[in-house]
Amino acid sequence: MTTSVTLRELLGLEHTPNKLSESALVLIDCQNTYREGVMQLEGVEDALLEAQKLLEKARQAGIPVIHIQHDTGEGTPYDIKAPIGQIADIVKPMNDEPVITKQFPNAFVQTDLEAQLKQMGCKKLVLAGFMTHMCVNSTAHGAFNLGFDVTVVASATATRALQADNGKALSAQAVHEGALASTRDLYAAVVDNVDDLPV
Repeated sequence: MTTSVTLRELLGLEHTPNKLSESALVLIDCQNTYREGVMQLEGVEDALLEAQKLLEKARQAGIPVIHIQHDTGEGTPYDIKAPIGQIADIVKPMNDEPVITKQFPNAFVQTDLEAQLKQMGCKKLVLAGFMTHMCVNSTAHGAFNLGFDVTVVASATATRALQADNGKALSAQAVHEGALASTRDLYAAVVDNVDDLPV
């Protein structure tokens, strides 16, 4: 099977990932929602360990870190007032790290994320979190459309199996890889793991 040239390449954009030291880290929906229950993701614990490693590197580099938390209200898997909707303990925010609450997959929609990043002078972003095919992709696409230079760390994301419109079951790995490939086509550079991200 041959692969097509990417839209990034056609437009003269590179696949070179952002340097962490020159970026802001945005951790998307690293909530207990995805560790248990109906929304538990395949590979979520390994992905959280990678997110923890990425967060530690970001803190050591002294770059801005923003946490995103999805909220769909009381009694839902995304109830941010309940333990299920809290940000996972291993990547919990420090006191000076902002937490932005969102209600849409794209973290820029009806939030002040863009304003905060502009105030910090950040034009380059590193993204990680959940789910690969949903909020990570939507936020990467939204960031690109707003003029940000985006890199996604694949190992620090995860998703779940889905059913295609023809009834075919797609494994979590297939959904994960397809989502990253579609984002890599134009919206972001993608690195396999935290160690592949230049500091």
